[in-house]
Amino acid sequence: MTGKRIIVITGMSGAGKSTAIRALEDSGFSCIDNLPAPLLMKVTELGDATQRLAFVIDAREGEFLKDAPRAIDEARRAGHDVQVLFLDASDEAITRRFSETRRRHPLSERGTVADGLAKERGLLTELREAAEHVLDTSTMTVHELRRQVMARFGVASSAELAVTVMSFGFKYGVPSNADLVLDVRFLPNPFFVPELKAFTGKDPRVAQFVLAQEGVTEFLERVEGLLGFLLPRYQKEGKSYLTVAIGCTGGKHRSVALAQVLSDRLRTLPGGAATQLWDRDVEKE
Repeated sequence: MTGKRIIVITGMSGAGKSTAIRALEDSGFSCIDNLPAPLLMKVTELGDATQRLAFVIDAREGEFLKDAPRAIDEARRAGHDVQVLFLDASDEAITRRFSETRRRHPLSERGTVADGLAKERGLLTELREAAEHVLDTSTMTVHELRRQVMARFGVASSAELAVTVMSFGFKYGVPSNADLVLDVRFLPNPFFVPELKAFTGKDPRVAQFVLAQEGVTEFLERVEGLLGFLLPRYQKEGKSYLTVAIGCTGGKHRSVALAQVLSDRLRTLPGGAATQLWDRDVEKE
């Protein structure tokens, strides 16, 4: 039997598991939501025609949840490439999402959402510790989460390295999923230039202002050189994704302009990493 690629999606209710599995389904994975853990190996025996599988295994499993780590280990021993994606979010974010959708937390029973969250975190402790990928979706939209899942598992094959270049604003927090963080607040801020303040780094006028500043060319060359050194070594060690986060104060001007240039440059590196651009905070007030 040929080893298959298996993504196990788990994590907190309200953290985006449905969005994640739909993204994988759109990428050609055969997907099953709420798969009883003891059936994982049975599903892998469906035949070699189904080489990419994705399952959601979470607290809805009830008594079956305790079997999940054993089932995952068994699949790996059978020669399958199994990766676990754990989706998390702050209690505040999850509570807000349940309030907006008017849904009941599956473990709250007659209690509050907070009661359900506390119970769920306890049940999922072992799976979270075993996960190779942990994504905090507290500040992500469904579109941003989809892009992250596609970058890690869908866009690139298991042999490729997918790179996400992200712009962000430090005032909204450093991205928890960033592998490398670059601070470009050493540059003059277009926010304080009256004719540029209302625009973003996507506007050619703002981009031209940022790129004309002293030290920008050297900065980009040094970062490109660093990534040119690192990417093949990450890939050699089996890393499948890398998130490079470029931050300025608000995530609207400097970081946006430089993220665009850096992502374009990475696509021209030898071996051309699969690169996508994500401007996390550009639309925020």
